[in-house]
Amino acid sequence: MSKPPTSATSRPNSMVVKKVCPREYIPPHIVAEAISTLHGLDLRWSGPITPSERLYVEQYVLAKYPQYSHGLIEEESSSPEGGSGERRRQSPTGSPSSARPDIDMVRLEPSRLLDILTKKSSFTGSFISIPEIQARNRVLRHCGLTDDEYLVLFAATPKDAMMLIGESYPFFRSNYYMSILADDRDCIHAFAAYKEAKVIAAPESWLDLRIKGSQLSQYFRRKSKLTHKGLFAYPAVSAAAPAADDGITPPPPRYSMHWVSEAHRNGWHVLLDATALVVGEDRLPLSLHRPDLVLCTLDDTHSQQPSAKVTCLLVRRRSFDTSALPPPQ
Repeated sequence: MSKPPTSATSRPNSMVVKKVCPREYIPPHIVAEAISTLHGLDLRWSGPITPSERLYVEQYVLAKYPQYSHGLIEEESSSPEGGSGERRRQSPTGSPSSARPDIDMVRLEPSRLLDILTKKSSFTGSFISIPEIQARNRVLRHCGLTDDEYLVLFAATPKDAMMLIGESYPFFRSNYYMSILADDRDCIHAFAAYKEAKVIAAPESWLDLRIKGSQLSQYFRRKSKLTHKGLFAYPAVSAAAPAADDGITPPPPRYSMHWVSEAHRNGWHVLLDATALVVGEDRLPLSLHRPDLVLCTLDDTHSQQPSAKVTCLLVRRRSFDTSALPPPQ
């Protein structure tokens, strides 16, 4: 019995790893690791895949395992004639989060934050205090980022930093602010509501990757005519204290950075609240996912008060347009 013809738009049946030359290939366990970060797919997954999912895996490997960047991930043809199919591999640039809609260089609203970012991004002088340079370098190194990618601002408290974000983010009617931050520290929702954006207060349980078809994924994938759907804010660490075991309290569980990539792929900006982590002690690798905004705290070694801290706000350069506005005519 002859096989039915396959349409030109049919999806590939599987993903295979093809050798480029001896000792130069992507090990299957690394491919499986990348696949496991895609929502709704477990480690037993074998296909079919979409072109965007295949590109995500390639970019994941390039960003996290550059030694295998010359390995090939190719699609198997499902045509009756067989064969390996035409290789359509694109050259990945950046991280998996770069495979997202065109939401880069969004113009911030006139605000204190925009003024500060404009001065920092356009000023070419070197009149920056040594303590500020040291703090900036320390927090960027802690996150695995560079000053070519992120601008670093300092605020007295996390609330002050969030107020800067709320004032400047372009909320408007029909876009969203979805937050999983605690109500007592999240002041952005007041700005979003004032600007008539749709405010969604989501529970922390939505961040559980073990829940299939989660509400969070459904909100990310909501159809919208807007290029950027809004801002999603969530904590890097659970606010709930874990139960003590034999008198020893384990560290609070961390939430997956997978949500950053999924939000980006669906047209959302992401604010990651990492203020519960200790810079220099708790590892926070962000180079693979690159949130648009990051909050963290740093010990203020120049303060006379013991245990004083300063809040750092990291702003991704390519996410927001910080160029100076032309003067009015």
